[in-house]
Amino acid sequence: MALSYMPGFGNDFETESLPGALPQGRNSPQRPAYGLYAEQLSGSPFTAPRGANERSWLYRIRPSVKHTGRFRPVDYPLWKTAPNVGNHELALGQYRWNPISVPKDSTDFLAGVRTMTTGGDALGQSGMAAHLYVANDDMTDDHFFNADGELLVVPQVGGVRFVTEMGIIEVKPGEICILPRGLVFKVEMIDGPVRGYICENYGAKFTLPHRGPIGANCLANPRDFKTPVAWFEEKEAPCRLIVKWCGKFYATELDHSPLDVVAWHGNYAPYKYDLSTFSPVGAILFDHPDPSIFTVLTAPSGEEGTANVDFVIFPPRWLVAEDTFRPPWYHRNIMSEFMGLVQGQYDAKEEGFVPGGVSLHNMMLAHGPDASGFDKASHVELQPVKLDHTLAFMFETRFPQMLTRYAAELDTLQDNYIDCWKGLKKRFNGTPEGDWS
Repeated sequence: MALSYMPGFGNDFETESLPGALPQGRNSPQRPAYGLYAEQLSGSPFTAPRGANERSWLYRIRPSVKHTGRFRPVDYPLWKTAPNVGNHELALGQYRWNPISVPKDSTDFLAGVRTMTTGGDALGQSGMAAHLYVANDDMTDDHFFNADGELLVVPQVGGVRFVTEMGIIEVKPGEICILPRGLVFKVEMIDGPVRGYICENYGAKFTLPHRGPIGANCLANPRDFKTPVAWFEEKEAPCRLIVKWCGKFYATELDHSPLDVVAWHGNYAPYKYDLSTFSPVGAILFDHPDPSIFTVLTAPSGEEGTANVDFVIFPPRWLVAEDTFRPPWYHRNIMSEFMGLVQGQYDAKEEGFVPGGVSLHNMMLAHGPDASGFDKASHVELQPVKLDHTLAFMFETRFPQMLTRYAAELDTLQDNYIDCWKGLKKRFNGTPEGDWS
């Protein structure tokens, strides 16, 4: 079971895996029940305003200082951190990739992260990185936390079980999971090899976007976000804790599991969300709203309305607008768009953009429907139609997305992607009717 969770709104939740393990009326009693240690995990400065202050009290078998020892450097060469600039020769452009394959050799979640783009600066706590992940093995005795940012995980093939110090979250394609900065976890496969996408957010935490004139309902509703109940592992055996800190990786050896939180309360926690519960809104007469109406979560920047990162989805939905070009229009954008496809077909790119694939349209680079999609949408009879069996998403950021060497040299890069617009012909002929033949 899970508790309803409202990301970024200061709610307080409580859960315990043994009766009476959670103190009542005080956070740090002199002698907590069961001989536990009280510890606070803070996700914001202590003096942040009440609505933005995020912290959780953990009651655990050992304090976290017992979960670390002497660190030594370790290497995850395909996981890169911003700034990561100028290490390849690929020129600027609009790009698209086919899916990558799961390795044949044993590969766990950490070893399976492959960075495609980075933007901003992790040390300055701004920007993001977009990763792919592939894995076919569990992190049995390895554990991890990321000090550089929170992770938004989007499964595309196979279910993933995040065994965290605050409980267990299982996430399947069609769902997402947020793992906060500093949270200790390991990853297990639910049903075989997995593949998916990760947004590593260096900046302000993801929260629900303001609805404005939409009002109290629709888009992502708070009650559909779920955080785990308390769970602990009392394991006395060799384990390893791996840390990502300022773009580098370090490991320390333990003689026990660090997943030993027996109870917790607070508002800084991992959570999941079922994307099928997103309630889209759109035009019901004419014209084409901006894609911001599909924002599930936003990580704000210091500038109102300009996100550090937006997580946007294009789910199944009805199209009913009259006298309107229904697919996304041609545009150039101040934001950079990293796009993935979880399942089905994307209406603006019916050919070449396949589940597990990636496209990148950097800031101010023109993009839009391919030639066949434009022709079809320009001539189709505009009856109500449901886009079904589809789920695409974007990590959209105000930062330019710099390709990694891995992405630039990946053999799934589509050399002919730019040709999808080759068939767009001149239709201007000096008459009001134009040439729509």
